[in-house]
Amino acid sequence: MYLRRLLLPLLLSLGACSLPLTDSPPGETAAPAAISTRTTAPTLPPSPAPTDPPPTATPEFVPGMPGPLGYQWSIVADGIQKPVAIGHAGDGRLFIAEQRGVVLVLQDGIVLQEPFLDIRDRVNSSSFEQGLLGLAFDPEFARSGEFYVNYTDAGGDTMISRFTARLGEGPTDPSTESAVLRIDQPFTNHNGGDLHFGPDGFLYIATGDGGLRDDTFGNGQNLDTLLGKLLRIKVGAAEPYAIPGDNPFAAGGGRPEIWAYGLRNPWRFSFDSRTGDLYIGDVGQDRWEEIDFLAAGSPSGANFGWKLREGKHPFASQVTEGLIDPVAEYPNPADGCSVTGGVVVRDPELPAWRGVYLYGDYCSGEIWGLLRDASGLWQNSKLFSTPFNISSFGTGVDGAVYLADHNGGIYRLERSP
Repeated sequence: MYLRRLLLPLLLSLGACSLPLTDSPPGETAAPAAISTRTTAPTLPPSPAPTDPPPTATPEFVPGMPGPLGYQWSIVADGIQKPVAIGHAGDGRLFIAEQRGVVLVLQDGIVLQEPFLDIRDRVNSSSFEQGLLGLAFDPEFARSGEFYVNYTDAGGDTMISRFTARLGEGPTDPSTESAVLRIDQPFTNHNGGDLHFGPDGFLYIATGDGGLRDDTFGNGQNLDTLLGKLLRIKVGAAEPYAIPGDNPFAAGGGRPEIWAYGLRNPWRFSFDSRTGDLYIGDVGQDRWEEIDFLAAGSPSGANFGWKLREGKHPFASQVTEGLIDPVAEYPNPADGCSVTGGVVVRDPELPAWRGVYLYGDYCSGEIWGLLRDASGLWQNSKLFSTPFNISSFGTGVDGAVYLADHNGGIYRLERSP
């Protein structure tokens, strides 16, 4: 029996989060407000506009939504322990992060016996939403061997750390860890966890509002905390990091690491590898799951509305001015209970899917496609019904699209035989 069938009744009583279960009992005493670790990170001058930027702010219009007939999710690996992230380092390997604190390598269709990284000795995965939650490779990984992880430590706080891999094959020495950022967490849920390098070369980090529910401390709209935000920092320029000069609060008025705010639990986000557009899957509370969007070149400081709103709907306020609507939403629990943000398809073997953003739901196993049509309107369609607890999507260096089933399988979108 699938894990989601066991969890769903409790989920519906507590409200969604992601990974979707709240472990704290309903009567738990509120913890002190979280205080994010402050640093003396230097501020860089605003980034000059590149002469030939890889992303473009020009919207891409997709002719139409492909039909799911003739396509399937084919298993490529099984027996993984609670996979939560999939990524690549610019070579032919696929890296799979297990929630317990292990990163595996899928190479030539085989999961290598020797882990790429094993940090179980410092990862706290005792609660359903804790553990090793995110993985990102430095754009210069082939030269530097550096990569970054997001995990919850022994005290339950968020750690963003850098590791240095051996160039070539072999395991990473855990002693190469260098702490970049630590964020205090008041509860065990709503840790966010994803991180990616953007097309601008900066590291983006997604953080949840800290839990328990109802954004207990109002962190989503509080600019003096790193919780409930999308952060943007420059790694490699200074230790532990530097602040990009064009971050919205680099000169004051809020935490300088903040790039966007008003998020509840952005469990998975991604950049379109061709356009640089940003998509965020933000897990709702009791009624609405949402996909947020920022086109490449959008101004910083976007406010996605939590907890003033849940999706497009009032939650704690009727305020709408200055808030950015999601480009897609679906009802909870009718269509699921915890959105898992996805990826834009760029697989050359799937030309009909080019430019379509795929995302899913952890509880229902449903998978949707999202695109902007020739009239500039967003189209959203349910495409696949699966038995999976979808914990993540990812891509290979060749553009292949993968999903992780939290029960242990890794699947690739392919043409049916």
